[in-house]
Amino acid sequence: MEYRQLGRSGLRVPALSLGAGTFGGQGPLFSNWGTVDEAGARRMVDISLEHGVNLFDSADVYSNGASETVLGSAIKGKRDKVLISTKLGLPMGDHANEYGTSRDRLITATDTALKRIGTDYIDLLQLHAFDASTPPEEVMATLDDLIRAGKIRYIGVSNFASWQIMKSLSVADQHGYSRYVAHQVYYSLIGRDYEWDLMPFAEDQGLGALVWSPLGWGRLTGKIRRNSPIPDGSRLHETAQFGPPVEDEMLYDIVDVLNEIALETGKTVPQIAINWLLTRATVSSVIIGARNEGQLISNLGAVGWSLEQDQIDRLDRVSKRMPPYPHYPYYIQEGFSRLNPPRYP
Repeated sequence: MEYRQLGRSGLRVPALSLGAGTFGGQGPLFSNWGTVDEAGARRMVDISLEHGVNLFDSADVYSNGASETVLGSAIKGKRDKVLISTKLGLPMGDHANEYGTSRDRLITATDTALKRIGTDYIDLLQLHAFDASTPPEEVMATLDDLIRAGKIRYIGVSNFASWQIMKSLSVADQHGYSRYVAHQVYYSLIGRDYEWDLMPFAEDQGLGALVWSPLGWGRLTGKIRRNSPIPDGSRLHETAQFGPPVEDEMLYDIVDVLNEIALETGKTVPQIAINWLLTRATVSSVIIGARNEGQLISNLGAVGWSLEQDQIDRLDRVSKRMPPYPHYPYYIQEGFSRLNPPRYP
């Protein structure tokens, strides 16, 4: 397993990490993601560690806390061998202080996550949503207090706009608070919006990308093809409304090229899609998910080999889309910037 720096921090993380969204499996969305129980989770953690994957990502909102609880059970006796990442900030109830990132909410939600996971510290805590009602000074001061108290070690965000992160980083720099070092983002061959603004911002400000849904919300599994219906058993039947949208023709064009490269390499479509992401700038780790051991082992096969440059270029061309204003001039005017996003060195 390759290990990479998490942004501009000293923390090294594996190129692949395991998402615990399938652990617990409660509710209309998360039960369709997966229903991995404690025994299954322990086995997945063991398999991951055998392959060098030691970063496990969860969130309080995943199955209303059950994901963190199951993950905590799965890592029992292995805490010194793993890195735990979790997220908070989305609503966990109807009470006025059960959502957002106020001082009260951050402290209470962090303590609750520690109890669920059964640990006394979280390696990486990420804010799951931007809270416009709480001043960034309050947010950053509280996170810094939590770091000084030893409850968390690194901080990041998820699904933020660049200006939202920059406001917080400016406050951190002004007051000497800890900075965000990670941004958990959606990024895939069928969703390259991250490249237009957030990627150059991450390069400039030292944020490492933790990529969620690298298979485009289950569309790049190799099962969805041109002129074929969505197969029975696909989670898209129940979850497509919750995920990022994609044009069908764009998807089919990309899958056609993925299938060609699968024949050339002997790798699966998901392995190729994940491997492509690992060539992109600022990507620190790609979060893979699995509903069973077979899916996990298959996804772990995305590392340990490299795509040929011609194959990367073909995937780049078929998946590239013109970005909206104000980004498109920088794609079509050679004097302004590189036409293609830089790749991981």
